[in-house]
Amino acid sequence: MNGLIIVDKDKNMTSFDVCHQLMKIFNTKKIGHTGTLDPIATGVLVCTIGKYTKLNDVITSTYKEYIAEMVLGEQKDTYDIEGITINSSDKEVSKEEIIKVINSYQKKYEQEVPIYSSVKVNGMKLYQYARQGFNVELPKREVDIKEIEVLDINDKTIKFRALVSKGTYIRSLINDIGKTLGTYAYMINLRRTKQGQFDIKDSYTLEDIKNNNYKLLDLEDVFELDIIDTDDNLYKQVNSGVKQEYNKEYTLYKYNGKNIALYRNGTMFIYLNER
Repeated sequence: MNGLIIVDKDKNMTSFDVCHQLMKIFNTKKIGHTGTLDPIATGVLVCTIGKYTKLNDVITSTYKEYIAEMVLGEQKDTYDIEGITINSSDKEVSKEEIIKVINSYQKKYEQEVPIYSSVKVNGMKLYQYARQGFNVELPKREVDIKEIEVLDINDKTIKFRALVSKGTYIRSLINDIGKTLGTYAYMINLRRTKQGQFDIKDSYTLEDIKNNNYKLLDLEDVFELDIIDTDDNLYKQVNSGVKQEYNKEYTLYKYNGKNIALYRNGTMFIYLNER
């Protein structure tokens, strides 16, 4: 079984929890996902099944859209509502200043990775350093906040939308916004609404999937590709992994209506035929 499915992840589940549930539903051990969501977050989790797990890195590299909510006046050690308060401030900030500062983050900048994350430093995950009380220099990454806009301001609670590059931590973005405002801020809600071309409106809850209310996506739904129906001679070449000329980045080869292989830039990327 090969395919992709857009899951609307529930709160208080890890991305692996979702994959584990899908393994049971589809009776397969080969399930992957294309971009981790923290347990606190909900929304789009693109999962791959079977041989399509090889697409994970390709899909992960796309931009992601989030709707986030933050609260001003406190800083949590995890940068979100599940953490412990480590700083607080009574500073009042005007709506105009909040909008101006948030809009100013539509840029590329060096973002510090949060201590409570699974990024490894010297072979150990950062959250392990935090839990053991060890000091560690936090790595920085260039992130691209392609779009950001305030959706609502209600006293100290702010809702905004952001379209961001791979590797961006919305928790860290919120923490940085708080600092720029001269106060503190932490995240209370996060919902991923898009990943590349995958939209929340096309997603399914695990309950939907358990009740057979879902649609699996195939390669034609995901990539702009050339589709070539092979004759016997070309079939033998493709079946053997021979390099091919190409027009588009991805080419899907078929034989008698059945997918044989997905090529990328003329080279075998995923072999789909059953030998």
